[in-house]
Amino acid sequence: MNPGLSSFMPDIFIDFIPTSLQLSSIQLSSFYIPMKLPILLTALPWTAAAATLRSKSNVVNQTTCGGTTYAYTGLEGYGFIPSNATDKYGDTIGGIGSSIAIKPDSWRRTAPNTYSGIVYALPDRGWNTNGTLNFQPRIHKIALTLTLTHNASAQHPSPPNLHLKYLDTILLTGPDGLPTTGLDADVTGAASYPGPGGKRISLDPEGLAIDNDGSFWVSDEYGPYVYKFSPEGKMILAIQPPEAILPRRNGTLSFSAASPPVYNPELTINPEDPQSGRNNNQGLEALTISPDGKTLYTMMQSALNQEGGPKKKNRQPARLLEYDIASGTPVYRHEYVVLLPKYEDYTQNESVVASQSEMHMLPSGDFLVLSRDSGFGHGQDETRSVYRHADVVAIGNSTTDLKGTFDGVGASVASSKGVLKDGITPVEYCEFLDYNVESELAKFGLHNGGAQDAWLLNEKWESFALVPVDTDQQKRGSAKKEYFLFSFSDNDFMTQDGHMDFGRYKYADESGYNIDNQVLVFRVEF
Repeated sequence: MNPGLSSFMPDIFIDFIPTSLQLSSIQLSSFYIPMKLPILLTALPWTAAAATLRSKSNVVNQTTCGGTTYAYTGLEGYGFIPSNATDKYGDTIGGIGSSIAIKPDSWRRTAPNTYSGIVYALPDRGWNTNGTLNFQPRIHKIALTLTLTHNASAQHPSPPNLHLKYLDTILLTGPDGLPTTGLDADVTGAASYPGPGGKRISLDPEGLAIDNDGSFWVSDEYGPYVYKFSPEGKMILAIQPPEAILPRRNGTLSFSAASPPVYNPELTINPEDPQSGRNNNQGLEALTISPDGKTLYTMMQSALNQEGGPKKKNRQPARLLEYDIASGTPVYRHEYVVLLPKYEDYTQNESVVASQSEMHMLPSGDFLVLSRDSGFGHGQDETRSVYRHADVVAIGNSTTDLKGTFDGVGASVASSKGVLKDGITPVEYCEFLDYNVESELAKFGLHNGGAQDAWLLNEKWESFALVPVDTDQQKRGSAKKEYFLFSFSDNDFMTQDGHMDFGRYKYADESGYNIDNQVLVFRVEF
């Protein structure tokens, strides 16, 4: 990291710093799920594979994108982490659907219908429904065991068949070893409070990928920046995106997301929305790296404020950035634009943009993108979602490379209403897997819309991880391959039995709800 540039990172001065913990005295907790309805700041092999491979697939959704045909053939798994589960530091395990990554060499078939693996799950900035807190961002390590239940149906639903066991937590720190914080950065990039507190890097983590060397890449919404952390959680590198993406108010950098702290809810930022760059809470929401580990991709959640944001009906063009990371020193290579889908918001009687919440590069070279509606699901005023998709994006030869041409301060690829400028060709976008298919949800007693109960789907689905059904399929060389697509939900730490500040601060979310961290497992083939 280049120390001379550290002042340009989103950070904050804070009064309270959590005291150090005696890790030897902390009891490692675990839970069993019961069954219930840039700028560089400088295996066990099984021959009976047919036991889990279907000879005739029941296609639920299908699309062809970039010349490849993709099929969703069924919901294969469901599990959850209770809303009041805690990590080894005593804090609530919430928000873990912000992003996930399954460690590739951990995935294996342990019996004809049973699989296991290790997933790393990224919570965002902590419980913040009542205001941001000095929560230290972290990465959780969780063991997965999936036991297939092929005969599940709406008439005979299966209990949860995905077992999740908490293993460990990695706390994220700055390059100086000091804790990062979920508190909102000030309009100037830092905020001062009485007391001896020091400067902390503000982080609202939303994207996660595992490097070949075991380190973690994390994208965030505040900067928005991309950070690389060591396997132990220490920041070792940061990527600043093009100037056009950085948020500015009154002509200067302003990293605040207008998210006041819980202890000062009346704090206001003027103007509330940045005049250019990323919109509040619409930063680098998605992050993925290529299967060979040489290329990193990250994408804005929706349009920049000078090209369609912040109005939901206009923020359709989202920028997609590509970096070469093969040498260990990221190099900015390409930039594309993705036109996000729209849906009819029945509460407003208008067509609005489905912002994206995650992306994952596929072995085909295309991408899955998780685009969804907002404000619908368990714990929300409205329960019926109308757009909650894993869609496919393909970069073609005719796709316009925006790098350099539209990267300056205030540069725009579209009008203020989100209409692309002449001569710009976006990536190919193809609607694909619908989370809300009732016949599939009913296999596990789940539903979209209706009663506010534990089987109602959560609002925020924000993560992908893809693993093979046949763990030896690469050796077999078959043309069409099957995969399990895992997706975790983000419950916003909503519980009536919550804990923050290393277990010392107890809270009950004002909503009155206990929202479990739900997990779905889809089967796809291409």
